[in-house]
Amino acid sequence: MNAFTRREFLKASGAGMLVVSFSMGVNPASANYGLRPPKSVAKDVLDSWLSIDRDGKVTVFVGKVDLGTGTKTALSQIAAEELSVPFNKIDMIMGDTATTPDQWLTGGAITLSQGGAELRIAAANARIALLARAAEKLKVPVTELSIKDGVITAASKPGQSLSYGEVIGEGFKLKVDPKAPLKSHKEYTVVGKSIQRVDIPDKVSGEHPFVHDFRLPGMLHARVIRPLQVGANLVSFDDSDAKKVKGYVQTVRKDNFLAVICKDEWGAVKASQAMKANWSVGRELPPQAKIYEHWRQLPIAKTEVTQNVGNIDTALSGGAKRIKATYNFAVQTHASSGPSCAVADFRDGKMTLWSASQATHSMQDEIATLTKLPKDSIRLIYLDGSGCYGRNGHEDATADAALIAQLIGKPVRVQWMRHDETALAPKSPPRTMDFEASFDAQGNVTGWQSDFYIALNHIAAFKPLDFPLLATAETGNPRPGNWVGFLFQNSAAPYALPNIKVTTKHIEQPIFRASHLRSPGRIENSFANESFMDELAATAKADPAEFRLKHLSDPRAVDVIKAVLKASNWQTRPGPNPASSQGNIAKGRGISYVRYNNTITYVATVAEVEVNRTTGQIAVTRVYVAHDCGQIINPDGVINQVEGGVIQTVSRTLMEEVKWTGNTVTSVDWASYPILRFPDVPKVVTTLIDRPGQPVWGAGEQAPTTVPAAIANAVFDAIGVRLRTIPFTPASVKVAMSEAPKVA
Repeated sequence: MNAFTRREFLKASGAGMLVVSFSMGVNPASANYGLRPPKSVAKDVLDSWLSIDRDGKVTVFVGKVDLGTGTKTALSQIAAEELSVPFNKIDMIMGDTATTPDQWLTGGAITLSQGGAELRIAAANARIALLARAAEKLKVPVTELSIKDGVITAASKPGQSLSYGEVIGEGFKLKVDPKAPLKSHKEYTVVGKSIQRVDIPDKVSGEHPFVHDFRLPGMLHARVIRPLQVGANLVSFDDSDAKKVKGYVQTVRKDNFLAVICKDEWGAVKASQAMKANWSVGRELPPQAKIYEHWRQLPIAKTEVTQNVGNIDTALSGGAKRIKATYNFAVQTHASSGPSCAVADFRDGKMTLWSASQATHSMQDEIATLTKLPKDSIRLIYLDGSGCYGRNGHEDATADAALIAQLIGKPVRVQWMRHDETALAPKSPPRTMDFEASFDAQGNVTGWQSDFYIALNHIAAFKPLDFPLLATAETGNPRPGNWVGFLFQNSAAPYALPNIKVTTKHIEQPIFRASHLRSPGRIENSFANESFMDELAATAKADPAEFRLKHLSDPRAVDVIKAVLKASNWQTRPGPNPASSQGNIAKGRGISYVRYNNTITYVATVAEVEVNRTTGQIAVTRVYVAHDCGQIINPDGVINQVEGGVIQTVSRTLMEEVKWTGNTVTSVDWASYPILRFPDVPKVVTTLIDRPGQPVWGAGEQAPTTVPAAIANAVFDAIGVRLRTIPFTPASVKVAMSEAPKVA
C-alpha cells in the first residue's frame, strides 16, 4: 500500500475538498421520534431483559452503557453464549430508562462483573424456559433436547426441530430465577473469543450515532454562560449585542443560570460571546503552591483505620532503621477530547433526554430534583459522547438541556465549549499521603504505617446518586459538593508484613466540585504504596521485583509479577545504576503491582523510561503489563482496555494538572491543560492470564493504577532520584535532581 499525505488525499478527493455528510435527523411524523415504546424494566421480570422475534433475532436490554470500552460487544458475547445463539443474532439496547433495567451506573469496573453476571442469569432463564416449551411441543423430556444456533433438536426425533422464534410465543411472562443453572465454561464457544467490536465499523465510516450528531425537528441550540471564577454569582447581564446575532431567539435566566438560545449552532456560539455578564467576586482558592498543606488543614469529617496488623507503635519505636516519605497527587480533570453535549425535549409534561451520561437511570432522579418533575415522566436515552471514565461534563450538559427545554417549551441542544469542559467540569480531588517504615538489624521490614488524606466518600451512601450539577446549584438547589466514593480502596498495604497500620482521613469538603476520574482513589493510593515499596527495596539493597515476591503469598499475584518479568526480560539488580546510562539520556526500568480493591483483578507493570538530564523531560518508551481479570470474555477487548488505560495514565503522570490563580481556574484549553500527544505514546505490551471458570473481573480501571509508580520507580532506576509528586513535569524533575543526595 502506497503512503500518501493528507494534502494529497484532499487533492484526490476533488477540487481540494473532502465532504463527509451524514444525518442523525429523525422523521417528524414518526411516533415519539422512533423510540421504542416503554416496556417492563423490572429486574426480576425476564421480559425486561430480552425479547426474541419470529426470525430468532434476540434483542437484549441492559442498563449499562458502552463508553467506548467495548462492553457492548462483550455483553453480547455473554448473552449469545448463555442463549446458544450466534453472536450476530444479538441486538443490544443500552441505557434507555424506559426500556432497560436499572443496573446502576457504568463504572467501577463492574460492567461485566455485575452487569454481565445479571445478564447471564437472565439469558440462562430464557434458555431454560425455551427448552421447556420446546419439550412440550415435541413431546419429549427436556433431557433429550440440545441447542445449536438458536435451534432446539430432540435426540429421539432428529428430523424435527424448533427455532427460538417458533416457541417464544408472546414473550416469557416469567420471573427471573437468580439460581438458574448456568452453562459450564467448558461448553463456551463465544465467550473467550476476540470477536470484532460491534461499534468500530460505523465509527470508522462516520455513521456511528454520537450525541453530538443527534437532531430533532424544530430543535434550537443553546449555550450556557458561566464564570471561570469558582463560586461567583450572576449580578446582572446585558444581552443587547447578543440580540443582534443572526438567528438569535431568546435569553433565559433563572437565578444564577444564564443561557442564550439561537436557531443554529454558530449563532449560539456568537451570541454567547456577545453576552455581557456581571458576576460577583468568586471564592478565593488556596495558593496552588501550597495546595497539599492546605488540603491537610481542612476539616476532617471522619478518620478510619482501614488496616491494622500487629503493633505498629512497637515496631516503629524498636526499629533499627526507619524511613519516611510523602507522596502527592495533583488535582486533575477529565479533559475529554470533545466537549459534552445533550439534547432535550419537553412536551405534554414529559421530559425526553438524549445523553452521554454513564448513569442514565440515576440521572432521572437528578433531573427530577432540577425540574421538579415526577421521575416517571423523565426518560433518558444513552448516546455515545466524547469519553468519560467518571463524571465529566455530560451530566451537567444534560441538566442544562433539561432546564432550558422546560423553560422555553421547545427541543434544545446544548453543547459545551472547550473552556467549559476543561475548566468547569468536575475535578478529581487532590491527595497527599504520609508513609513510614521500620527495619530490623538484618534489613527485614518490621513495620509499615501510612496516612491518606482523601475526600469524603459520598457515593457509597447515595443510590440514586446525589451530585452537585451546575444547573441545579445555580437555580437554588445546592447539593453536597462531592461525588466521589471508595477512595480508601487500595490504601491497605498489598504485602504481608508483621506490623501494619493504615489510616484514611476524610476531608469534609473538596476545594473544587469533585467527581470520579479513572481508577479513583486506587490510582493515587497505589502510586504511593508501590513507590514506597520500591523505596523499601532500595533501602534493603534488594531487587525491587524479588523484594515484592518475597512479601507475597497469593499465587495469582506471584503469577502476574513473574509474567511481566518474563515479558520484559527483567534483569535482576539490587538498586539503581545511573552511571550505566550513557550521555545526557538516562534509561531506567521500574515495576509496580496491584490487586484492584485488594479483592479483584491482578496487574503487574514494568515501565521503561528515558530521562533527559539537562531538560528534565521524561519519555516513557515502553510499558509491559501482565493482567489477570479472571475469565476473559473478549481478549482483544481486554488488550484495548489495558493499552488505553496505560496511555491515558502516562499522560496523567507526566503532565496533567489543573491550574488556578486567585479565584479563577486557568486550565481552559489544550495549552493550559496539556495531554499526551501521539508521538509520545509508548509501546504497550500486554500479557493476559485467562482463568476459565473463575469470576469475571473488570479490565478498564486496573492497569492505570500501576502506571504512575512504575514510571516513578523507572526514573529512580535511571537517575537515582525519587519523584513523589504527580505530575512529573520537566521542572519538577530538575528540582528533584538538584535536591537529591547522590546515589552511590
